[in-house]
Amino acid sequence: MTKERLYLYDTTLRDGQQTQGVQFSTAEKEQIAKVLDSLGLDYVEGGWPGANPTDSEFFETHPKLKATFAAFGMTKRAGMSAQNDNVLAAVINAGTEAVCLVGKTNDFHVETALGITLSENTENVSRSISYLVEQGREALFDAEHFFDGYKSNPEYALEVVTAAFTAGARWVVLCDTNGGTLPGEIENITRAVIAAGIPGEHLGIHTHNDTENAIAGSLAAIDAGARQVQGTLNGLGERCGNANLTSLIPTLLLKEPYISSYQTGVTKENLMGLTQASRLLDDILNRVPMKQAPYVGGSAFAHKAGLHASAILKDPSTYEHIEPFVVGNARVIPMSNQAGQSNLRRRLSEAGISVEKDDPALGRILDVVKERESEGYSYDTAQASFELLAREELGTRESYFDVERYRVISERRRNARGNLVVESEAVVTVQMPSGAKTTSYFKNEHAEEMSDDGPVNALWQALKQDLGPYQRLTEDVRLVDFKVRITNGGTEAVTRVIIDFEDDDGHRWATVGVSANIVDASFEALLEALNWKLMRDGAVRVR
Repeated sequence: MTKERLYLYDTTLRDGQQTQGVQFSTAEKEQIAKVLDSLGLDYVEGGWPGANPTDSEFFETHPKLKATFAAFGMTKRAGMSAQNDNVLAAVINAGTEAVCLVGKTNDFHVETALGITLSENTENVSRSISYLVEQGREALFDAEHFFDGYKSNPEYALEVVTAAFTAGARWVVLCDTNGGTLPGEIENITRAVIAAGIPGEHLGIHTHNDTENAIAGSLAAIDAGARQVQGTLNGLGERCGNANLTSLIPTLLLKEPYISSYQTGVTKENLMGLTQASRLLDDILNRVPMKQAPYVGGSAFAHKAGLHASAILKDPSTYEHIEPFVVGNARVIPMSNQAGQSNLRRRLSEAGISVEKDDPALGRILDVVKERESEGYSYDTAQASFELLAREELGTRESYFDVERYRVISERRRNARGNLVVESEAVVTVQMPSGAKTTSYFKNEHAEEMSDDGPVNALWQALKQDLGPYQRLTEDVRLVDFKVRITNGGTEAVTRVIIDFEDDDGHRWATVGVSANIVDASFEALLEALNWKLMRDGAVRVR
């Protein structure tokens, strides 16, 4: 059976940039565009030329992509021609292959927001699209508020999209701008548009996630006949976000009936880069990746319960809907007090530790895990700390150095100018197995302002400042996330700290520390991180 072509349109750099707290630099836009292109997206929308300096600069550089590069703008304004509208001119002058213009299709918005007549709005849409076609551009029309407009006044909503199509729009994109239309409604209305004379191969769908139905709505439109789908990487977008292409793409490539019915520009090989692309975007935004994200999340293929892990050992399909590697992800068997020996052996195997089924060390490791979790530790996400614990019980953990003592001081005071300043400083004394000792000191560099990096950072900088023969192996380690949890209340409160780390090779790992003192709990996690890094990189113990 011949597959139909389904086109994927990414608007991360435009609609995704409307996410609260998100603002891309020109260099970041270029980096993201290249990643999207490497996945095989058909269209990459770069932004709105002239809307802000960053977008204008980005279009001036005009990144070279295999994908069709698109600019976004709005239809001409009433009372002027398309040729003389300076806002429309800025979009056309960006020189992109495709141009997507947004226009009103909801009578309420036309009369209330624009303050013009319905016929004037229809004419604006028609003349703007015609002008794009005359300029030799691929024209797309974003039918803003289309589904709400159709439910309010179907005749007028259809009039506008039909005018855009008749004027030469390659794609008429039906937008659920407020994100409140449910999938069943989207499917029925999309079918009605096709019945009114706009073929499905010229229809796109653009959904928002305000009811957690953006992907379901997109699939419903595809089921109804739409052949272009728009979305953003990691579901970025204003309010609750847009349709998440990170989840939608693998669904289209791996699930029926889509896998048998449609072909996209994303190959199975490209799909293996999806997890990396998702996490790269989070890195650029300085966000912690959402562990529960479908397909690409760190917990998407994590199996905590012993019963599940036992079944996974026999056949992964018992508790996994796809193989993790297909989307560039990995299976995780976390350790907790719910774990059984099957779970434990699998986790040890993934860490490169082979233990026979009847080895008594397995029972000891489980006992220690359960005992330590009762004290406040958690190994669900702190995989590096778990591995060190297991190696301790197996007698294979190497001791690279000891911390003889540390001291940290934070001071809040007024300086000579009368301004409040906060300073943290730390001293750490490290002893090597040979008996050699080093003492390192660190003090923050923000003496003139209230921007101290804190006592934990001061300790971290002092700790990794001079590790003697191990310095080269540890200098690229950096903190990427810091989580604190109080496990007991009142005077017996215990603090759990979990810290995520990464290095220049892209490896990520997490460690845990527990203490009544938050600084001490943090220091324990810092020590674990460096010891695990040395162990993983095969450091030789200096005697």
